[in-house]
Amino acid sequence: MKRTLILAAGLLAGSSLFATAHAQEQVNLTWQMWGNENDTALWESLADLVTEEYPHITVTPQISGWTDYWTRLPVLAASGQIADLVAMQSMRMPSFYALLEPLDSYFESDGFDVSAFETSIMSGLSYDGTQYALPYDVGPWLVFYNRDRFAQAGLEEPAMDWTFDEFKAAAQALTDGENYGYAVSAFDFVAGPVALGAEYFDDGNNFAVTNPGYTEAVGKFVDLVAVDHASPVFASAAGAMTSSGRFASGNAAMYIDGPWSLISTQGDVDFPVGVAPLPRGDGESRFITAGSGWGISTSSDHKDEAYLALQVLTGPKAAEILASAGRALPARLAEQSYWYDIAAKDISGTRETLTYSFDHSTPFRLNAYWNEFENLINQYMPLALNGDATTESVLADIQSQLPF
Repeated sequence: MKRTLILAAGLLAGSSLFATAHAQEQVNLTWQMWGNENDTALWESLADLVTEEYPHITVTPQISGWTDYWTRLPVLAASGQIADLVAMQSMRMPSFYALLEPLDSYFESDGFDVSAFETSIMSGLSYDGTQYALPYDVGPWLVFYNRDRFAQAGLEEPAMDWTFDEFKAAAQALTDGENYGYAVSAFDFVAGPVALGAEYFDDGNNFAVTNPGYTEAVGKFVDLVAVDHASPVFASAAGAMTSSGRFASGNAAMYIDGPWSLISTQGDVDFPVGVAPLPRGDGESRFITAGSGWGISTSSDHKDEAYLALQVLTGPKAAEILASAGRALPARLAEQSYWYDIAAKDISGTRETLTYSFDHSTPFRLNAYWNEFENLINQYMPLALNGDATTESVLADIQSQLPF
């Protein structure tokens, strides 16, 4: 009997040791993310946070440029080479949600507090009521402006509810030859018209970009370039980085982007910067917000470990790091103060502008063909800006190439 008990105890001890060793099996997770040289060290520091919390997990970032990221993502998924952790932007969730593991069952199993995050971006990283990613940032599109240029031109700095006519007048007054008042980018033809009260969808969430309201609103931004010459033309397929580069060099006094661009904007300028809401139309101000986060690949062999890593990557410490550096206005509400008080402390109007914009936000309407729409805007809008085609004809061409 005694021998049996000793044997049983030995077996249990061996089993326990095996279970412990198995639980601590070293796991290396791959992590797909976009970024540039300003971002790399930040993403690596977040990866290190995971290992500090869970020594048996390492995370290897796989960083590519913004455009390359979205070109490669479906290719990697089709070839079975997609990473364990996948970066996702809210605007592209309808196109890519099927690549990601639903997270709701994970939340239920450990009582994860989703209320710590700003609600609009949690919704943006879900699809059909299911959560597919956790966010790290959120924000509306803003007007970044050169305060010195405004002062030199004798202009008052923008009010919270400034109108498009006031924006246009400022852009014209700030333009002098090759020194422009504004630097347009492709997404301005989405965020800008919405702020003016226009819609690019019909009531059924189908693209309707030739409707009179959207056509008129887009035309206002086109005319700033093609007629008023208050902005240079952006190159086909160029991103917002072209506009931010012009702004940083002092070549353009205003450009439109989100809080996520503060790290590159602030680090490159040698003049005081302010931010303001996008200009409104005849009605109330209204703004779309977006953001990004990370999800777990459906093809990952280490989903449980990826979920542990995901909680760290979107946790309070990670949010503090990204916010303090100016890389993100955190989706975590409690950590947003780090962005305001550290990264944006020398940027005029940040807290007031963000508060005003969130108070006047409108749902960002998306469907599964959003990525195609953005690509078409990038490709065809320069034709209108150059004066080679009318706004109406460009939008008609874009509409004809959308599925509906």
